[in-house]
Amino acid sequence: MFSRLEEVSEGEPPSISAIGIGPCNGRVDRLMAMAHLPASAHIAVIGRHTLPLLLDLLKHGCAAVRCLRPGAPAPDRETADLAWIVDVDGDEEFDAALRAARARIGTAGRIVVEGAGCACRAGSSAIPGHAAAAGLCVVSFDHKDNRILLAVAPRLALAA
Repeated sequence: MFSRLEEVSEGEPPSISAIGIGPCNGRVDRLMAMAHLPASAHIAVIGRHTLPLLLDLLKHGCAAVRCLRPGAPAPDRETADLAWIVDVDGDEEFDAALRAARARIGTAGRIVVEGAGCACRAGSSAIPGHAAAAGLCVVSFDHKDNRILLAVAPRLALAA
């Protein structure tokens, strides 16, 4: 009658010793340079399996790092300088992650999407279309790490 919890859940996060020391440090340095942010930035990491990134961002000196799951409630709604979307599963989860990121960054923040971690039906080529639907525009693209930097689309003034 009792179902096994392990079968239902995704499993425990890996231990710190299993993660190793500094597996993503180069990724974090390139991310911070791409987004033009100081080391003390506030960052929200959105996706699955975010623990290694959280640890590396804290080691890098970020003032605050939050990990969020797309579609899961996040009651604090703290503003972030950068939202980093990693390891999402499908178009619906990616759209939920974009909405969560858009709500966190306000009008001046940035969003970085890991293209390799985006499981959209059309792959990373679908990211600009999803971004435009969320009121975002592509600012730059990092070919080496397959990342896309997004920002809030500027509102154009109409001539009188």
